Amino acid sequence: MTETIPTRTTATSVDGLVEAVLAGEHGPLPSELVATSVFWIHHGTRLAGGDTTYLNQYVLVRLGGSFGGCAFEAGEIDPSICRDSSGTRLDVLLREAPRPLRIAALDAYLSEVRPHRTAGAAGEAEPVTLPTGTPEVRAKARDAAIAGLLDIEEGAEVGLIGVVNPLVAAIRERGGRPLPCDLNLRTTQWGDSVTADMHEVLDRAEAVVATGMTLSNGSFDTILDRCRSRGIPLVVYAQTGSAVARAFLGSGVTALSAEPFPFSQFSAEETVLYRYRTVDGA
Repeated sequence: MTETIPTRTTATSVDGLVEAVLAGEHGPLPSELVATSVFWIHHGTRLAGGDTTYLNQYVLVRLGGSFGGCAFEAGEIDPSICRDSSGTRLDVLLREAPRPLRIAALDAYLSEVRPHRTAGAAGEAEPVTLPTGTPEVRAKARDAAIAGLLDIEEGAEVGLIGVVNPLVAAIRERGGRPLPCDLNLRTTQWGDSVTADMHEVLDRAEAVVATGMTLSNGSFDTILDRCRSRGIPLVVYAQTGSAVARAFLGSGVTALSAEPFPFSQFSAEETVLYRYRTVDGA
């Protein structure tokens, strides 16, 4: 599959984006493409100075020269999906696979027809190089790059849906007051209470920063609609579905930190993420 840049269409929902891709509105028909490889990663991380062990599972799809990735909750799928799905037509995955694999397949497709590196070279995205170093050094640089997409006044309340401790710190360094929300954490590294109710956060926040994991658990459309209706900025930081989230720029997503595979935690060498902004911030 060759790299092409089709006419960009703005998505309004994840299911609508899938249907548009299946219809060939974003590039080649998925029925003509095959997922060469499907693979599964499970890893744990505890950063120095913290007391939280992050446990993450990812399913990834290789399509041509690109990868698509999606994090998922423990127990949703297991490694047998690699045997069962590798070599499957992409349209079959987009229609029939469990949601995490559907998102990974969609991400692989959108990454292949319009790679982040191409967008960076064209000036549509800002490449940010994360430095060689320890997990702590690289996480701090990554989360500072994400927080740098926030355009907020001092003291603004920032909803953080999907809590990573270095990002909590980075939001504070930007002058924001984090409102953390996560399904798996109860407190931040500094003892801040973490709610599991995203609606509580979405009602209060003056800006929202959400992880790509919301694509996996099905909450992304709700967050998108709420931020659109309230007219507040939505910044997405995405390893999961970085090219999927990009399709919503200008349709609720105001800025995006897109980190294609291999993700920063899987390397000690320099890697690149790509920052996108809407022209008018709306």
